[in-house]
Amino acid sequence: MIEVLVVDDDTRVARVNAAYVGKVPGFHVAGVAHGAAEALRQVERLPRLDLILLDHYLPDGTGLEVVQEIRGRGRQTDVIMVTAARDVTTVQAAMRQGALQYLVKPFSFAGLRGKLEAYAELRRTLDSRVEAEQADVDRIFGALSTPSEPGLPKGHSPTTAELVRQSLMSAEGPLSALEIAERTGVSRQTAQRYLKLLERTGRARLTLKYGDAGRPEHRYVWATRA
Repeated sequence: MIEVLVVDDDTRVARVNAAYVGKVPGFHVAGVAHGAAEALRQVERLPRLDLILLDHYLPDGTGLEVVQEIRGRGRQTDVIMVTAARDVTTVQAAMRQGALQYLVKPFSFAGLRGKLEAYAELRRTLDSRVEAEQADVDRIFGALSTPSEPGLPKGHSPTTAELVRQSLMSAEGPLSALEIAERTGVSRQTAQRYLKLLERTGRARLTLKYGDAGRPEHRYVWATRA
């Protein structure tokens, strides 16, 4: 069983994330924390801790500061960042400090499950090896990958595609390009391009919302919910 600490400043989000973790076979929520100091106390208190799902924006510090302190104490607990922080500086810093995955809010259960399953596969791969040939190394690093949009056309960013995909998957109903733009921080035109790509590849379904006058509004829903 993989023991997990869930850290998020929002108590409601922390409960949801903990519930998500509990639904994935092989994972158990060992504790929940809502701040940096509380997270560090939990790290020291828990007799066993394999993985931390770590928010970046905390009331008494940042997730990256928590990672730095944990590493400074000689703890090698694995970390997956689960945060709304999208700036490249934070993403790069998380990578350099050893975060294994980076999941951008908002996300669905399927999005988190994919990260956790990839992590579990990584552990299985490592546990089965003492020494590694190049093919073994490729499998180990490949275990960290989760599926994204395949075959992106030239000029499309995998990061933006993932943001749009996660926003659509986590929505309760159809969303317009403007609503996707507001959720992801990209422009409306950019959101529209990626939504059309998802539609062409069968990942999203187009619906029309008719108003009192004018052209109908294009709205999109994740195909598995159609």
